[in-house]
Amino acid sequence: MGLDSAKEETDCYEQPFLARGMATLAFDGPGQGEAEYDFAIRGDYEVAVEAVIDFVATRRDLDAERIGLWGVSLGGYYAPRAAAFEKRASACMALGGPFEWGAAWDHLPELTREAFRVRSHCATPEEARRHAATLTLAGIAQQITCPIYIMNGRQDRIVPPADAERLAREVSGTVALHMIDDGNHIANNRAWRWRSHSADWMAEQLQAG
Repeated sequence: MGLDSAKEETDCYEQPFLARGMATLAFDGPGQGEAEYDFAIRGDYEVAVEAVIDFVATRRDLDAERIGLWGVSLGGYYAPRAAAFEKRASACMALGGPFEWGAAWDHLPELTREAFRVRSHCATPEEARRHAATLTLAGIAQQITCPIYIMNGRQDRIVPPADAERLAREVSGTVALHMIDDGNHIANNRAWRWRSHSADWMAEQLQAG
């Protein structure tokens, strides 16, 4: 999920994957949805993903050898961050995510900064700014070796579109970069241009269907 989204919101995202024979597991991680009250946002989101994949591995009806990570908005940082450390991931999708959240801080809408402060359990804006700097892929993106699909709109006024291009340059795995010229944040205004396409990509990576 993203900064201010929850697992219950993902139906429109999940349907293309389900239609192609892939199981989906949406969850609230630290600072998200139901979890925000007990767990603060953390930059090392790979800790949460490791726990989720451990759970998937206990399911006899799922193939833990074919796992794709998917993240949207701030989750577009969480997913590649996790993929850098969690090598059980076979593929990753980063949709509209920042490369360095702290670097984008001064240009974020005030509502976004406040949401981050609350979900980070920070007492002051200054503390939240310092915490934001811990959400970074600098020096880490190179550890991403699985195939990765990166997408954002060039009209995004929350996350700099250049962050998607930087991630594409720095990862070590095979990259599919999809920039949508007239797309807004996550190109949700042009969803038809990427949702089916990205699901096809993930199905190919996981050999689904």
